[in-house]
Amino acid sequence: MMGRLNVGRVFLLCLAVSMVSQAHAQDRRQVVEPHYPQHICATVTPADQAKLQSVIDHCPAGQAVHFEQGRYVSDPLTVSTGIFLWLDRGAVLNATTNPLAYDRGTGMCGMLDHDGKSCRPFLTFDHTDGGGLVGEGRIDGQGGQLIDGQPVSWWQIARQAQQVGSKQNNPRLIVLDHARNITFYHITLQNAANFHVMADHVRGATFWGVVIDAPADARNTDGIDPASAEDVTIAHSFIRTGDDNVAIKAGANGGGSHYISLTDNHFYWGHGLSIGSETAGGVQHILVKNMVLDGTTSGLRIKSDTTRGGEVQNVTYENICLRSNRWPIFFDTHYEGRDGGNLIPVYRNIALDHLRGSGGEAVFNGYDAKHIMSVFLRDAVVTGVSLKQNYATLIPVVSASGEQTKIFDCTSAWLPFPQ
Repeated sequence: MMGRLNVGRVFLLCLAVSMVSQAHAQDRRQVVEPHYPQHICATVTPADQAKLQSVIDHCPAGQAVHFEQGRYVSDPLTVSTGIFLWLDRGAVLNATTNPLAYDRGTGMCGMLDHDGKSCRPFLTFDHTDGGGLVGEGRIDGQGGQLIDGQPVSWWQIARQAQQVGSKQNNPRLIVLDHARNITFYHITLQNAANFHVMADHVRGATFWGVVIDAPADARNTDGIDPASAEDVTIAHSFIRTGDDNVAIKAGANGGGSHYISLTDNHFYWGHGLSIGSETAGGVQHILVKNMVLDGTTSGLRIKSDTTRGGEVQNVTYENICLRSNRWPIFFDTHYEGRDGGNLIPVYRNIALDHLRGSGGEAVFNGYDAKHIMSVFLRDAVVTGVSLKQNYATLIPVVSASGEQTKIFDCTSAWLPFPQ
């Protein structure tokens, strides 16, 4: 049934609950726009590309390796604690297309199997504190280029894996593993062979003014995936990918993801802003504010099932603009029909505060009568939408008496993807 999702009656108790959620649902740090490093330990040119790892290893913490304009091709690199890679405008750091350079010793990188863990990433920040990536240059995973010695690209391998029900061994572009206080600022990441950024067990990370770009049909090229992470901010960034633009995850053995903020971002093609599907560790205290989802397949998405579900709560979406989305809202506890486990997904205290969209299907699919999804809506308007609602309570909220009514529209929100 087509209709209009437009809720706006007065329930002051619901308003109080919603506002408490918003007050605590964000990165706990005082996050401001980053700045470029004050000290450069070394400046490199394309002639130095064979010795990049040595240059990084000899750079003191708190300083930057500065890449001048030009094209670099490198084997995988490990970035030491506190070190910044600073790429000038016109500098392009390309990941090698040689699968042997990424191989973890199994000989399977660039091949299909049922594990998919045989490649190390292109850039690794492992147990580092400080540092990151800055500058107006680009890091290119070359996912669409032919792999050395094979007639296929990384992306074609990923598609083959989907077709035969196996897993691809493709390298992720960047992995932050148990890192702290990481900064990505004004950097472009593109064409990853697999995820662009995996932020695993990160404590304190800022992505500001980042551009992430991959074709819409490049499988498994997620933009930024915080997993079991805390105090992460993604701000003023532009992301289009072949999978989740951002996915917040929390696996059963990794702990929860808490206190994450996404503010003033623009997402284009991709699968949208996702929480899940791994939520067993718990996801809570998430703030999404001033978000534009322009052409994403899903808009706002929370997805899980009983094989990897958990509690998702205290999530606030505020000032959301949606356009050309198949599922502008997709909150599902039976994702892709996969069940059979005992990890029941429970979504509580989800707030939609000032939202505009049109068309598509809005899905609110709770688990069962004992595990009802609760969603608070204030000034949430999606016209011409088909509504699917099961075991979900949609609780209308409006401003308290005397509070000035907010006029919200998306007329000036739409921006072209930066070139």
